[in-house]
Amino acid sequence: MTPVDIPSPIDLCAMPDALAWERTAMQRPFRQEFFEAFANELSLITQPTIRVLELGSGPGFLARQVLDHIPNLEITLLDFSSAMHELARLRLGNVLNRVTFVERSFKEPGWAYDLGIFEAVITNQAVHELRHKRHATALHQQVRGLLQERGVYLVCDHYCGEDGMQNDQLYMTLDEQHASLQSAGYKVSNVLIKGGRALYRATR
Repeated sequence: MTPVDIPSPIDLCAMPDALAWERTAMQRPFRQEFFEAFANELSLITQPTIRVLELGSGPGFLARQVLDHIPNLEITLLDFSSAMHELARLRLGNVLNRVTFVERSFKEPGWAYDLGIFEAVITNQAVHELRHKRHATALHQQVRGLLQERGVYLVCDHYCGEDGMQNDQLYMTLDEQHASLQSAGYKVSNVLIKGGRALYRATR
């Protein structure tokens, strides 16, 4: 019997829900510490221009951090919600010349078409928006096709288990997260595990 995807409790395409999410998101513990870890990892890339794709970019919190931290970074923000893109445009107003917006869902089979090749792909607390953990490895494999040789995939999400989430269908354990990335063909290392979330560096 095929597992059933778990519906989202909110509609992030609706502006009221997007605004409510935006108001509460930065209050979560250790969020800024994770953002700084993303920026530090990206700053290790030695390219004249660092082309980055963010999956599930939301209202632009992480994009703001990495754009401010790395002046030679250009970012493509992929999100299925026009409301989230609208909020991100407001947040990134003075750096919009370094930002490309793509309104697309990474749950759809052809989401990666015609996006280009990137030095890095990043995603923060979005993998569980696949709405079932069984979809994660396929997503990671699709991302691998968007990375240049030795490109970097930085993946952060909630995990299931002690100090983490309890839903073992929506969220993976730490071991499952690591194994999913390895199964997709990456070399994987831990960057930060804290507050029920884990950030991995996966290299093509």
